[in-house]
Amino acid sequence: METRQFGSTNQQVAAVGQGSWHLEVGSESDAIAALRRGLDLGLTHIDSAEMYGDGAAERTIGKAIAGRRDEVFLVSKVLPTNASTSAAVQACEKSLKRLGTERLDCYLLHWRGRYPLAATVAAFAQLQKAGKILSWGVSNFNVADLDEITALGSAPACNQVLYHLQERAIEHAVIPWCESHGTAVVAYTPFGQVSAPYAGQTPAARVLKDIADKHGASTRQVALRFLLRHPNVFVIPKAVKLAHVEDNAAAMNLVLSAAECAAIEAAFPRGVKRRDLPVI
Repeated sequence: METRQFGSTNQQVAAVGQGSWHLEVGSESDAIAALRRGLDLGLTHIDSAEMYGDGAAERTIGKAIAGRRDEVFLVSKVLPTNASTSAAVQACEKSLKRLGTERLDCYLLHWRGRYPLAATVAAFAQLQKAGKILSWGVSNFNVADLDEITALGSAPACNQVLYHLQERAIEHAVIPWCESHGTAVVAYTPFGQVSAPYAGQTPAARVLKDIADKHGASTRQVALRFLLRHPNVFVIPKAVKLAHVEDNAAAMNLVLSAAECAAIEAAFPRGVKRRDLPVI
């Protein structure tokens, strides 16, 4: 598995990781087996949040990584309603307990809420000093938000944002900002919420299929590899089926030519620049 430096940290992290949104839906044993298979294949970047299943996803991940914690780059997120200094510290403690670990490799503010960013950053500093988190980042931040939080002292280690073929708004300003400030971009929901771009007979779907067939790959692998053409981007697709986990991991074996990337660009145009990013 290809690894990349994770933002301003000194850690090399798998470019393709494992998300856990809606992980609690379905069989827990299947989810645990998928997460462990992912670790076997090098998908060691595992992302969660206190919001996911009201803590259920973190508990499942804790079971999956038991005995293998040192293999994992483990990330979780605090809700904006818990983003005051004292509440964020308490929320992190609860996440650590559910995950069965003493530390998080990165802890994120899930999205911006009513608490001042300074209060949340103060909590992150307190947690870092105690060794409970090794770095901190944000999620769903636009450039104005990133400028504001960076003005408090340092740029976040990462910005986790919605990014897939049909939602490329971050390419206008967010990705360039993150590149220039040493901030990793972590793409959540990298396949989108519907399968339309990867199946059927639309012109865009045919572009993906033609490229996939040429490489003996899947259209999902082509989609992931396209997003990863930016050197500071990471992807965290969720998969609870072993075949999907293996398919995601194999995306890193794919090399797209400049002409193929241009064809995908044309099939899935990035659209206009947005002031605010979508949050799901």
